[in-house]
Formats: sequence, C-alpha cells, structure tokens
Amino acid sequence: MMSRVLEKAVVLISVWLAGCSPQSVATSPKGAAAAVSSTAPAAPAVSAPTVSRALPDFSKLVEEYGDAVVNVVSTRELSARTSFPQFSPDDPFYEFFRRFGIPAPWDRDRGPQLQRGEGSGFIISRDGYILTNAHVVDEATDVTVKLTDRREFTAKVVGSDPRSDVAVLKIDAHDLPTVKIGDSRQLRPGEWVVAIGSPFGFENSVTAGVVSATSRAVGAANSIVPFIQTDVAVNPGNSGGPLFNLRGEVVGINSMIYSGTGGYQGISFAIPIHVALDVQRQLVETGRVVRGRIGVTIQDVNAQLAESFGLDRPRGALVSAVEDGGPAADAGVKPGDVIVAVNDKPIEVSSELPPIIAHLRPGTTATLEVVRDRKKKRLEVKIEELQEPRGSVLARGTDGSDTPRLGVDVRPLTPAEQRQAEVDHGLLVERSTGPALTAGVQRGDIILRVGNTPVESVADLKKAIRDSKGTVALLIQRGDAQLYLPVRLG
Repeated sequence: MMSRVLEKAVVLISVWLAGCSPQSVATSPKGAAAAVSSTAPAAPAVSAPTVSRALPDFSKLVEEYGDAVVNVVSTRELSARTSFPQFSPDDPFYEFFRRFGIPAPWDRDRGPQLQRGEGSGFIISRDGYILTNAHVVDEATDVTVKLTDRREFTAKVVGSDPRSDVAVLKIDAHDLPTVKIGDSRQLRPGEWVVAIGSPFGFENSVTAGVVSATSRAVGAANSIVPFIQTDVAVNPGNSGGPLFNLRGEVVGINSMIYSGTGGYQGISFAIPIHVALDVQRQLVETGRVVRGRIGVTIQDVNAQLAESFGLDRPRGALVSAVEDGGPAADAGVKPGDVIVAVNDKPIEVSSELPPIIAHLRPGTTATLEVVRDRKKKRLEVKIEELQEPRGSVLARGTDGSDTPRLGVDVRPLTPAEQRQAEVDHGLLVERSTGPALTAGVQRGDIILRVGNTPVESVADLKKAIRDSKGTVALLIQRGDAQLYLPVRLG
C-alpha cells in the first residue's frame, strides 16, 4: 500500500518538474520516467509574473500620498448623569456602589466627562488645511492631528457642515505633504479605488475595492450628497479619510458604512470630492455654506407611476407636495408634476434633484422641465436659500486668520419664546462646547449682547465675534436673571 502511494508521489513530482499535464503520464515508475525524458513540448503554463501584472499595484500610490493622510483625535465633554434609585448610607448597596466605583445616587452628576474619538483626514494645502468628516469633530472641545512622522498638532475647526458631513481643520505647520485632487464626476462603476485611514486606531491602513455605484442617495429622501458606493473595507476610524483612484487622485471622503453589526459588511459610502471642495471653499471664505431650495417634496417614479403620468419610462422626480408661498408654488409647480430636467440637465431618479437644486445659487433662476397631464411644460423658478435649523458660530479674526470658535449652537427665538422670556431679541443656546462651556454658558441660555452690541441674528453674533479678540463678554439671560459671562476666544 505504501509503495503505491510513493509511486503516485513520484509521478506527480515528475509531472510538476516536466510541466506536463497529469493526463499524459502513466501511473507506473516506467511511465513516469518516460514522461520526464519525453521531448514532447510541455503545455503552456501561466507564470506568476503574468498573473501579478493583471492586478493593480497600489504600493506606489501609498508611498507617494500616504504621508498626506492624518489621524484625527477629538475630545468631547459628556455629562455623567445616571438614573439610579436613591439609597441611604445605611443601605447595603451604598457600600457596593462605593467599593466598585459605580456612579451612585450621591454622585449622579459628576460634571463633564471626557470622551475620546478617532477618525482620519487628509492634507489639501502645504500650509495645513485638512479635510475630514463633520461627525469626527462634532462637539469636540479639542482636536489633535497626528502625522505619519509622529508629529502632533492641535487643530482649529475652521468650519463644519453637518448636511454634507464635511469639516475643515487647520494646523499651524508649513511645507506639508498634500494629496492630488481628482474629478469624482468621472468615476465609473467597476473602477478600482483605494482607501487610507485609521480603522480602530490602526493608523494609515490601506484597503482597496471597486466603485459599486455613483450618485447614491443615503438616509433622507432629500439628501444633498450624491454618495459614491464602494466595496472598500471601511470601519470606525476610517471616517474622514481619502478615497483614491488608480491615478493617485482623491475622488472622495470616506464617510459611512451600511451595516447591521456596526462593522464593515461590504458596502461603504464616500462623499464626492467635488462636493467636499465646494463646502471647504465656502467654510474658509465665509464660515457658512449657502445652498438653494425650491420648496417641494418629491418621490421616485416606478413603472406603474410612469404609466399613470404618461411617461415613456420610469424617470424624473414626482412632486408629492408643494410648499405654500415657496419658490416652486410661485413658479406654478403643482403636486403630480414630474420634474424631468433642471436647466436642461435630465433627472433620471428623484435622488438626483436635491443635489442639483442645493448647488444653485440663491437668487438665480432655474428652468424646470415638468410633465403634467402627459405634456411637457417649462417653468421658471427663483432659487431661495436653504435655511439651516440652527447656526454653529465660528470665530474668525479680522485679518482672516483662524481663531478658536466660540463654541455654541444657537438659533433665533420664536415669537412665543420671546414673549415667554419677555425679550424682543436674542439667540437661544442649543448646545455649548469649548470656550463657551468653560465660561459657563449653558443650553437654554439666551444671548442678548456681545459687549454693548445687541444680537438679533446668527449673522450678528458671527460679526461681533469676528471683530473681537481675546475675551468677549456675553450678556446672558438665564431664567429671570441677566448676567455677563467672559469668554476667552484665545
């Protein structure tokens, strides 16, 4: 039995050495010897170099641009409130909580606690401007940027835009390595792409995959971001990192994953770089992002709806509601209209409409092509500015240099809130972080003045902060009392 095994082993080895196929070799030692000595041409074999040349090599890309990818560490302040039942010092559970360090009823509010988070980013200018995700630095009191050469810098948040999930950071450094920017509008499904980031804190990890789809609407139906879908492995910590094409150009910012477990499951999404750069330009120049709106609610068109509304095939954005007094209503748009083009740009699916409208400048006029009663109509609509639900105040020096933000999210008071507070102006604080939190500004406070300057709008507050240096005095109304709080801007 053993000899038969050895004979077969000799045959297989002979086959491998001769480069012949197993079918041309006898199963006896004599046949094996004949196979080895045969002068018959060997069957062509695929060599390892041929296979390797068929696959992309990302090493040069990583070597050239990996140093421009950074690790972003943010610190947030949390309140350590708990809802434990009350225990007296005589209760046996009192000693249990004390000995094991569990927050007990006597320690229900231990003050702000620190939470550390990590993400990624990439350098877009040699003087230290960095792009990342808004959710990476959201509510952060401190942001630290780590380079691949192990240098660390305290970063200033130039601006953050939750709608697009884009944030701009600035570090005080020069002659930094930068990425090369590509055109995300030229991406095609099936194209190879590479992500570099810090998943789970493993800095500058490289993963690769292909573009699965473009112009994906993720989340809300009126999403303004036409996401790039890929199968690149992206995990917590990759957020804010770059997505490269094979030419070494950044085409997107890795933003989120589609997962039922919280970890990567084969679907990830990136913000197109052309969208991110528009947000970055506005945040740097003005501290805010301006977008357009027309005041409609839309839905997709399926085969049945297309037949019902007289379309040749499913396409366009079906208007299900029109805002009273809005731009679309003034232009004559009605529920049941199907918007099939904007400024002669076709709308194939409804998710394409919000990004197009959002990127039109308020005050300009756009031409809508709609299908109504099986006929096409052209309507002129004046673009209106999309108002954000609240304003995030950014402090910028009068010379254009960046200074730490004030650290409050505010909104104008409603008429009812003004009557209740017995004031005729002011901004309601919805969130307080950073310098404002340190100074004692709380959620629910009403900011009435900066120094002697009344504050009636977010723009007023931004201007007052922009024209100030060092410490500013905020006049706060809290309950029935008014007091000045000094806030050091740095």
